[in-house]
Order: sequence, then structure tokens, then C-alpha cells
Amino acid sequence: MKLGINGLGRIGKLSLWHHVSRQFFPEIVVNLGRQVGNGLEDIAATIEKDSSYGRLSTYLHGHKGGRVIENLNEAEGTMTVNGIPVTILREARNPKDIKWQDNNVRIVADTTGVFKDPTTDAEDGRGSVRGHLQAGAEKVMVSAPFKIKSKGIDMPEDAITTVMGINDDDYKPEQHAIISAASCTTTCLSYMIKPLMDHFGADRMLTASMVTVHAATGSQKVLDSVPAAGATDLRKNRSILNNIILTTTGAAKALGLVIPEMKGIGFIAESVRIPTSTGSLIVLVLNLQDELENPIKRNLINSIYKDYAESNHYLKYSAGQNVSSDIIGTPEAAAVIESTETHTRTASLKVNLDHLKSCNFEQGQVPHILEIPMTQAVIYGWYDNELGSYTNMLGDLTVSVAERMV
Repeated sequence: MKLGINGLGRIGKLSLWHHVSRQFFPEIVVNLGRQVGNGLEDIAATIEKDSSYGRLSTYLHGHKGGRVIENLNEAEGTMTVNGIPVTILREARNPKDIKWQDNNVRIVADTTGVFKDPTTDAEDGRGSVRGHLQAGAEKVMVSAPFKIKSKGIDMPEDAITTVMGINDDDYKPEQHAIISAASCTTTCLSYMIKPLMDHFGADRMLTASMVTVHAATGSQKVLDSVPAAGATDLRKNRSILNNIILTTTGAAKALGLVIPEMKGIGFIAESVRIPTSTGSLIVLVLNLQDELENPIKRNLINSIYKDYAESNHYLKYSAGQNVSSDIIGTPEAAAVIESTETHTRTASLKVNLDHLKSCNFEQGQVPHILEIPMTQAVIYGWYDNELGSYTNMLGDLTVSVAERMV
């Protein structure tokens, strides 16, 4: 079975690295949809070197590895990468026009970040993720959360959002053709939430909030620029080299698709972009209903994560003191829990029932002040938002889907 990769940006290129290393797919077809530089040699140079992760040969074989890109054929648009035949398509940008069928590609990873609406018709002039299906693919993996543009439209029955190891069992091969792998932040967050939810239950989670301190992405500006017409967030046009930039994240909404119990919990998610190339951090704050006699302590929180990590290799438990560069390239780590920074505080939450207008209690029936024991927990989780975490997780999910194709 051949794998198709649409796009050769950060996730597209690193997905190629992942799959030529893994060698599950005997051939790979990459669609760029346009001419690049002076031809195939320049495409090979783009694939071969990376500012964050070094050379592909070093990634594959260590410091003694030689060049792994060979047999370039400009006329055919082909090369071999670590022994895997790779075909480069440079004609079509609209998914429906990509020659997947002509190249016998049945499964495609769309890594462009552009085609995220599974409700858009394949014939849409601006392109649609469904165009891949029309072009011959049977399954499409989307390396971003779905985003339905029209309000009031439900998620199509053939589309699903999954995170490997969390809810990938919800994927049904006979039903689902378009699979979103959520986002790097949602992936990390789901592995920070799931162990605690399994232990305490959703009913004890009163509220939650998170901030991701996130590395720069390709959508940000290197230097200050003039905003486009109609732009409302002027910070997106400021230089990521010089600034800490407040922005937004869709992690809270996507998390509800992966862990449905979160929809009943008050949850806020925020994002801060910082001037690093990769390596990000989630600061998770949870308010848990507790007991004053035997309150939740940091040792319990850490033991929950430690036990979970022993049975699920996507979660890593660290007793050391890390910085962001320590996380870069960490294989298959959806989240790395920084256990030394786990903190808890237990106190009584006092609620004045007189302020609850929906409750009509008779005098003397209940106290005016209700005290609820509550523990606030702060947990830190690292993740390599590019290769180490997200791309490896996307690769595992892609292989899992491919293995269940007839």
C-alpha cells in the first residue's frame, strides 16, 4: 500500500522522515502542487536538512550516517529516501485534481493545515478535504482539528477525531473515511487529562483550565508586517523572533471530541507563542471536589501519572528537571509529565446559597453558607509539538488505519 502526503511543510516533511524510517509503506507519494526552486535537487535538499532536527541521515543512522537520498530522476519526479521510492507531484494544489488514483495511493495524510472542513463539497473551487476521496483515496488523515465554517452543521458521519491511545477504538473502518488527528496541543492535553479522569471520575472535576506555552509555527511572521484587510488580531503580524505573543487555541473544543466527558466540565484553554522553534509546555489547572480528612496531595497525582506511564508508552513520567530543548525529538511522547512541579492546595469553597436564585430553600432547611472541600492541582506537561510528539502520533494513527484497510 502506498502512502500519499499532501504538503511538505513542518508536519509533511517530518511525516516523510517518520515513514521512511518506519518503512511500513513500501512507497510514498508526496504532493507539493507547485514547482520548487530549480527542480528535484532542491526538493531533496529541503527534505534532507532541518533547522530543528538536523540532517535526515543523522536522524536515521546517527552521526556516521551518509546521504540517504539517492536516484533522483527529474523527468519522472522520483527519488529514493532511505531505500523507499518517493514520487514528487508538482501539478495540482486542489485535492480533487491530485493524481492519487494514477499513483495507486489509497491513504493520504493531508498536512497542509488548509483543508479542515469535512462538510465542504469536493467540487468547491477553493479545494476540500473530500477532494482527496474524489481523486481516488479511500482514507484521509488530517493533521489538524476539524473546523466547520458554516454554523449549525453537524459533523458528517464519515468523519471522526481521534488521538492514538485515547479514543482510536472509536474509529470504524466501514464508516469513517476522514480522520482528524486533532492537534499537538490536544494530543498532549488528552494524556494529561485521561489518567486523572480514569482515577477520580468526571463528576469530581469541577473546573479546568490550561495555557500552552507554544513554540512558533509557520503561520507566524518573522518580521512585523501590515495586517491583511479585515484582520482583527494585529498580534499575528508581529515578529515571533522578538515577542511573546498571546493567541488562541482550539484545544478545549477538540478535547471534547476525544474525551466526551469534558463537555460537561467548565474548561478554558489559552495559548502563548514564544520565540523557540519547537518544544512546548502545557500548564494544566484542575479543581477537584475533595475530602478534608484525606485530601489529594501531589504524591497521589504523580503516582497516577507514573502508573499510567508504565502501561501506556505515549505518556512519559519525568522525575528530573527539564527545559524545552530536552523534549525535542522525544520519541512517541504525547506528554512528558514534569513531576517535580506538580502542586496541590486543598481548601473549602464557600458558596452563599442566598445568591443562587434558582434555589428556593425554606428558612432553616439548609445553611446559608455551604462549604465544599476542593483541591486545586497544577500539572506541567511537555511536548515536542512537531516530530517527537505529534508527527510520531500521527504516523502511528496512519499505520493503524492502514492496517485495517481491506
